[in-house]
Amino acid sequence: MVRRNKTTVDEFILLGITDIWELQVILFVLFLLICVTSLVGNLGMIALIRLDSRLHTPMYFFLCHLSLVDLGNSSAIAPKMLVSFFEERKAISLPGCAAQMYFCGVCIITECYLLAVMAYDRYMAICNPLLYGATMSQKVCVQLAAGSYIVATVSETVLVSSVFSLHFCGPNVINHFFCDIPPLLKLSCSSTTVKEHVLFTVATFIALSTLAFIVVSYGYILTTVLRISSSEGRHKAFSTCASHLTSVSVFYGTMIFMYLRPSSSYSLDQDKVVSVFYTLVIPMLNPLIYSLRNMEVKNALKRLLEKVRFL
Repeated sequence: MVRRNKTTVDEFILLGITDIWELQVILFVLFLLICVTSLVGNLGMIALIRLDSRLHTPMYFFLCHLSLVDLGNSSAIAPKMLVSFFEERKAISLPGCAAQMYFCGVCIITECYLLAVMAYDRYMAICNPLLYGATMSQKVCVQLAAGSYIVATVSETVLVSSVFSLHFCGPNVINHFFCDIPPLLKLSCSSTTVKEHVLFTVATFIALSTLAFIVVSYGYILTTVLRISSSEGRHKAFSTCASHLTSVSVFYGTMIFMYLRPSSSYSLDQDKVVSVFYTLVIPMLNPLIYSLRNMEVKNALKRLLEKVRFL
């Protein structure tokens, strides 16, 4: 009987999105534009929040971190993906695969908790305005943001450790454009049943607990807003939540479809399209959502442009 080492594979081959050359060129240009837009949009949002003192509030403090996480998410995936369009052999080392999976996962989980924290911020601002200043102090905001990063780091450490404790002895071809958990599990030489249960449980807890917190927060917000007598007051209250609700809907809709399904229902070709959406498109959309649907951000941008024009 041949004894196998714990890990005999030292690299993986990424199939990418397509092997049709003409389509690869089109996708390269498209994804490059998306990445540049995401980079400019998120860096611009961070700079705008830092430069405009009127945006130094808890809501925009968390939005600044959301932009930072979106930058990290796309940066973990995009460079390797763009380069691979022109590589004949799309290889990634075992440590590189683990690092890519880890940093992408940390950013996604952090975004889950940041969106929940932002919902809590809106709840306090609308339902308890008299206590808002004391409750959402700078110290509390820093603690909530730091807690999101810490929980995400610990959770993703558990997930990645669980995946890479499996045996990988070949084949080593990943039917994806980056190292994601579902396609990697299919390459394991050992049983993945227990690991799949662990991964599904952790992912379900993170997604549903944060989503439930957001839903409950907005339940209280809706109840409070409906009690406001004037239509102008109700519109103003709802408008402060519109951008966040849009971001939550897009993000969680994608995450639930991608990860909260039985492994038997996975279609890797279909999941590639969904993966493009949450790794590249959502990081690009968030700064657009918060700028196009937020008057405070629009006004801050106008003030900044006026200052630059008069320099």
